[in-house]
Amino acid sequence: MFRREIPLAWLQLIRRKGRFLTAIAGIAFANILMLMQLGFQNALYDSNTRLHNQLNADLVLLNPTAQNLSNLNTFPRRRLFQAANFPQVVSTNPLYVNIAFWKNPQTHQDTSIMVLGFNPLQPAFDLPELQSNANTMLFPDTLLFDQGSRGDYQKAIAQINQGERVTTEIQGRQLVLGGLYRVGASFVADGSLMTSDQNFLRIFSDRQASEVSIGLVSLKPGSNLEATTQALRQELSNDVKILTRQEFIDFEANYWRSSTSIGFIFSLGVVMGFIVGVIIVYQILYSDVSDHLPEYATLKAMGYRGVYLLNVVSQEAIILALSGYIPGYMISLWLYQLTRGATNLPLLMTFERATLILVLTVIMCAISGIIAMRKLRSADPADIF
Repeated sequence: MFRREIPLAWLQLIRRKGRFLTAIAGIAFANILMLMQLGFQNALYDSNTRLHNQLNADLVLLNPTAQNLSNLNTFPRRRLFQAANFPQVVSTNPLYVNIAFWKNPQTHQDTSIMVLGFNPLQPAFDLPELQSNANTMLFPDTLLFDQGSRGDYQKAIAQINQGERVTTEIQGRQLVLGGLYRVGASFVADGSLMTSDQNFLRIFSDRQASEVSIGLVSLKPGSNLEATTQALRQELSNDVKILTRQEFIDFEANYWRSSTSIGFIFSLGVVMGFIVGVIIVYQILYSDVSDHLPEYATLKAMGYRGVYLLNVVSQEAIILALSGYIPGYMISLWLYQLTRGATNLPLLMTFERATLILVLTVIMCAISGIIAMRKLRSADPADIF
């Protein structure tokens, strides 16, 4: 005969709606905390490697003391001439990088900006805007502006799009913004400017053409990347470090992951969110088991085994996990959009991250349930007689 199972776990949870809603809110908060911390952590890595991913190069030369894109130091340009002599190399180009303060052309406030200089006829980055604005960058004191920069630039961007003259100032030198491209802000600088190597050296008069920040090496099609890299490492002086483009991307990400406290802080935030969730769910389940201890004892007296009672608590843990995850996920999506609009950081929800937090939420509630189950051992049928 068909016997309908009573949804005991669900009925017990909703019996006290206030407590149930409090539990959902607590779990949702833990989910939001974990999702935001992971989002910020990935935005940290992604934003600081945006330029790296757009590099027009197979190999990269750096000063061995370089730490990240904003702290590179320089190496002699003659190393690029030496690399150009290798038969597998098709071209070598210098890239000059410097962090500076400039006057926002719209608000006239000083803010940090990354300035990059290179040969416009051989763009250092794979951006279509650089090809169309190559001749513009050749004009004296003319730069291209990253319209994905963080800050109030809407009016200035509109003026540039309309072909109007927009002027600004860097290092006390008046400059013209002659075009736009899009990369985006990072944790290092609010945005970036690109110009010719000659303009770069005019702006930063203390820099010499022989002092290269990054060397870009392009190989002939079909060249063995690993073999060429090893050959260059053996032949060139120890005053340069040679990396593949992917190694250069990893080099930047690893700096923020292991050499700064920011990556650790975001990871710690995820752990704290997990612990907070465990404590909240445990308190709810423990209180629920304590309140229904006589009922559990009665079920034992009726012949229900301990496994059945443990299954009820487990179901409660799963219901709490799913009930708290859904609002936490939805609120996090809204916060991602809000933060992305305010900071221009690449804060995007990914399927992998959402799945990871769902799994962590289930584990979090399962751990809480296991701890709370110890209270069931005290449910003695003799106590009700």
